[in-house]
Amino acid sequence: MAAKDRPQITLITPAMLDLDTFPDRLALVLDTVEVACLRLSLASRDTDSLGRAADACRLVAHARDVAVVIDNHLMLAERHGLDGVHLTDGARSVRKARKDLGADAIVGAFCGISRHEGISAGEAGADYVAFGPIGGEGLGDGSLAPFELFEWWSEMIEVPVIAEGGVTEALVARFGPVTDFFAVGEEIWAATDSAQSLKRLVSCLG
Repeated sequence: MAAKDRPQITLITPAMLDLDTFPDRLALVLDTVEVACLRLSLASRDTDSLGRAADACRLVAHARDVAVVIDNHLMLAERHGLDGVHLTDGARSVRKARKDLGADAIVGAFCGISRHEGISAGEAGADYVAFGPIGGEGLGDGSLAPFELFEWWSEMIEVPVIAEGGVTEALVARFGPVTDFFAVGEEIWAATDSAQSLKRLVSCLG
């Protein structure tokens, strides 16, 4: 796979962070594997906690020229100097996010397994769409985003696409030719050495 065609990596944080230890773990991962973007996907609804996490992660990521987006929180993205937002409600909030954050911000949308939702998000101004899960237990009804969806998207749509959810080495090898990014998070954080876990996971990309 040529370097220019090689999918990039979006790294998803754990839902809960220990700010005494996570910045060092994050730094090690970013220093081991080339990552294009860090996505803050945190369970907390406390804006102070989210802000502290955003600041800590931004310092580590921006020092390595890695962009940072946060799930859904437009105000926190602006307030804490992040690069944009990852919207989890498909196309619904894309236009508002683009209007509020401006043309230079990253605005991405998770669209589940829906081609229609992905197209709508792209038309509304999303910089990328994410489909998934591609592996594991699937959505609530067990549905997975099929290979054919990514194959069609890569042939027909110019908006970059992310494959995420249940990512394995075998799925990286299979979906590599038809996706622009893999989003990886829980697949590696449970490992003692998360950096090496990510390195193995994407090793087939070269």
